[in-house]
Amino acid sequence: MPFDAGELRIYKSRNQACAVTVARTPGGRRGMAVSIQPRGGAPVRDVGRFTRYAGPVTVGAISRCVYVKGGVGTASIDSGWILC
Repeated sequence: MPFDAGELRIYKSRNQACAVTVARTPGGRRGMAVSIQPRGGAPVRDVGRFTRYAGPVTVGAISRCVYVKGGVGTASIDSGWILC
């Protein structure tokens, strides 16, 4: 899922879902974040100052939708409930 400052990459296997936020241009450290939450579960986050990417974060997602969010600097994106 592309957005102004990068892209949010989402992967799903048979029993897990994974997400990574990747900056459009690598460079100095800047605020970045990624989180993934299975429906009915707690979100898993990676937040900090990174040069290229935040994550990966992984959750068990057997037969469950996930909600994914990512951001670089002030730009961000969220998926809504997906992979149902």
